[in-house]
Amino acid sequence: QVQVVESGGGLVQAGGSLRLSCAASGSIFKINGMGWYRQAPGKQRELVARIASGDRTNYVDSVKGRFTISGDNAKNTVYLQMNSLKPEDTAVYYCSAYITTNSYTVEMYWGQGTQVTVAS
Repeated sequence: QVQVVESGGGLVQAGGSLRLSCAASGSIFKINGMGWYRQAPGKQRELVARIASGDRTNYVDSVKGRFTISGDNAKNTVYLQMNSLKPEDTAVYYCSAYITTNSYTVEMYWGQGTQVTVAS
């Protein structure tokens, strides 16, 4: 059993900052990568940023230069530092973890989501 838990969402004024955290725990043999997705009302879920082995990172164009994803391997935790927030960043943010379990199955696990609201 694997659990993925996010924290750190909230309400912020445009131009402000938030940091999201996501921790994976449970029957983990190896974390192959972690990432953040978001879904705004009426829109499809989109990849925001991800980090893989060797600290390779990818970002959606709309957040490049404003958001930074980082990881703490010892804590099985990933962070998303969000600066210069815009109203269009408002969404539910979901953490994903691509994990090899102790049973050697490989699956994507999702957190429950955390709301980020940016007021104009």
